[in-house]
Amino acid sequence: QNGDTNGTFQFESEGMQMYLRQLKPTNIEDLIAMNSLYRPGPLAFIPLYIERKHGREVVEYAHPLLEKILKDTFGIMVYQEQIMQTAQLLAGYSLGGADLLRRAMGKKKKEEMDKQREIFVKGSKEKNDIPAEKANEIFDIMQKFAEYGFNRSHSAAYSVVAYQTAYLKANYPAEYMAAVLTHNMTIEKVTFFLDECNKMSINVLGPDVNESSAEFIVNEEGKIRFGLAAIKGTGEAAIESIIEERKKGHFKDIFDFASRINLRTVNKKSFESMAQAGAFDSFGINRAAYFSEGTDKSPFIEKLIKYGNALMKDKESSKNSLFGGKSEVKISTPAIPTQFENWSKIEKLSREK
Repeated sequence: QNGDTNGTFQFESEGMQMYLRQLKPTNIEDLIAMNSLYRPGPLAFIPLYIERKHGREVVEYAHPLLEKILKDTFGIMVYQEQIMQTAQLLAGYSLGGADLLRRAMGKKKKEEMDKQREIFVKGSKEKNDIPAEKANEIFDIMQKFAEYGFNRSHSAAYSVVAYQTAYLKANYPAEYMAAVLTHNMTIEKVTFFLDECNKMSINVLGPDVNESSAEFIVNEEGKIRFGLAAIKGTGEAAIESIIEERKKGHFKDIFDFASRINLRTVNKKSFESMAQAGAFDSFGINRAAYFSEGTDKSPFIEKLIKYGNALMKDKESSKNSLFGGKSEVKISTPAIPTQFENWSKIEKLSREK
């Protein structure tokens, strides 16, 4: 009723949200009707539907018998099925004949329409004693609505899914929005839905190699944790490798991370992307420090990768050694830079992308 439908099925557009706020739907029939009417042809009838629902406009029927068919849509023909039901109830059409009429109206072939009009007018007179003038008037209404009439069963199925997604958003907001974010991982969509989370007072935490999954998840505190797969430049294999290694225990610091991960899979690009996105923030090192160059003009992040590679080679050589045992080669950890230029807020946000 508030039109808070961003992220829900079928009802996301601004125009639809506006009409939902005006309509204030109270049942599934309202959703089915809106789903059918919100299209180029029948869009003009939405205000009338809303006015009639709220009793501000008198509900009128072209014939009293039509109330049985059009009551749920306040006298407005919305669905193809209503056109068929009208032909059956008023003019005695069979179900198959009514379907032929519906199809003929959709094709707008004059010769076929003239033939069907004659059958409808005659049938209406014989079955319900409806005068030819009134029968022709009803046929004109049917023909007009047939130009855009939507299949109700199709709209109903879509509307049930729309209701289910709206229910989940209202009752399980964090879990639902985590799923929405996972399935909309372009930068534009992620930015849009992060803003939606903010409006919903849902706390979204940045990526963290010690907690993030590939997808957006809800942690034990009920907060959404940014998914690693949403970090541009971090491949699927790299993410799987990190998560698999993490099962052995959380990474204690950036050196522990560099020494344990498979650097053939988690390459320099992945390393840089995660550092810029803040996936290493829990280690307490400023993001800019990873890209700070020492006297040797080598960025700290490259030193970390060399450090990890050296440890990996040392482990492999120990395994392949004739006598086995631990290597006596000491590999020193690179010093964490202390002098570097902090990133501005704009640069930080730019690099997060």
